[in-house]
Amino acid sequence: MQSALATTPISPKLLWTGRILSALPVLLLCFSAVMKLIQPAGFAEQAAPMGYTANVLFWIGIVELACTVLYVIPQTAVLGAILLAAYLGGATVTHVRVGDVFIMPILVGVLVWGGLYLRDARLRALLPLRS
Repeated sequence: MQSALATTPISPKLLWTGRILSALPVLLLCFSAVMKLIQPAGFAEQAAPMGYTANVLFWIGIVELACTVLYVIPQTAVLGAILLAAYLGGATVTHVRVGDVFIMPILVGVLVWGGLYLRDARLRALLPLRS
């Protein structure tokens, strides 16, 4: 038996706005993960003050990429968003701990959930933003 939410049509404008809002953090997170995986010259030295070695950065990049892939797949997008929220929470704490500006991971998290909210009827039904 299929839920009524699965068959509820989403307006094309809402869907595309959600896709665009979702694409922004996906591109940013993929770029970040690739940088952690390939570690260009000087990358590990810049991350050292945050307390991470090159080996740890590599594994963080793997986790970041895996969470992002889960977010991109419609069937696992909510799980991906939850995992990305946890990942970005860790990134926020890292920046706070070393005294850096920490607004960027928070904004990326808002884009992750905002984009998913607009493109997923199940999430909108779960969290109705109506007066």
